[in-house]
Amino acid sequence: MWNIFKKEFWAFFNTPTGYIIVGLFLFAIALFLWVIPGEYNVLDNGYANLDGLFYMAPWFFLFLCPAVTMRLFAEEYQQGTIELLLTRPISRSSIVLGKFFAGWVLVLIALIPTLVWYVSVLFLAEPFGNVDSGAFWGAFIGLALLSAVYTSIGLFASSISSNQLISFVLAVVICFAFFYGFELLGSLFSNGDTAYAIQSVGIHAHYKSMCRGVIDSRDLVYMIILSALFILLTQYVITPKKKR
Repeated sequence: MWNIFKKEFWAFFNTPTGYIIVGLFLFAIALFLWVIPGEYNVLDNGYANLDGLFYMAPWFFLFLCPAVTMRLFAEEYQQGTIELLLTRPISRSSIVLGKFFAGWVLVLIALIPTLVWYVSVLFLAEPFGNVDSGAFWGAFIGLALLSAVYTSIGLFASSISSNQLISFVLAVVICFAFFYGFELLGSLFSNGDTAYAIQSVGIHAHYKSMCRGVIDSRDLVYMIILSALFILLTQYVITPKKKR
């Protein structure tokens, strides 16, 4: 698994594309937080918080995570190396997990520089440090787990098609469906219990809970199980391709 991880991790940064993807993500969010006037602008908000970051990041992740993961298996199919990879003395679970952790760590690397903005907000607050740190770290953990879910979905989409563009689009659609699809579906029901039950199936309800600074074990378990589900689905999908 470690060899697979290193191969995929460094392959991402062997071309300018990797740096461009991460750079665009950070640049776009920085524009909304610090430059473009509006409700998400920290300086216009009047409050020392980064709520705008945690509202926008899941939507930017809808494109960042699929962009990172779209090549993980699709490229193996395109180059004809998937059979060689699957015949190596390494289990399919190790192959899938190696690629998953490579993709997830790459997304986390894109997320880590946002901690600089947290320090900036600490200095902007009056008095110094007058920031709801609990809410920030709860939301940050939620965002890290959300990126794990998106990465597992992107990995699954990459295992389905040899076309990287198709894998990217499919991953975006599935991520959106799980993040906000159930939220929209639940809003169609007038019965509060029914709406709540449907919305609880989606990611948004659990992520929103963590953004309040409340780390509920149910939210953690949900994120972990959903990530594990798509990892297992990926492992299942590559099995018939091994026989081709």
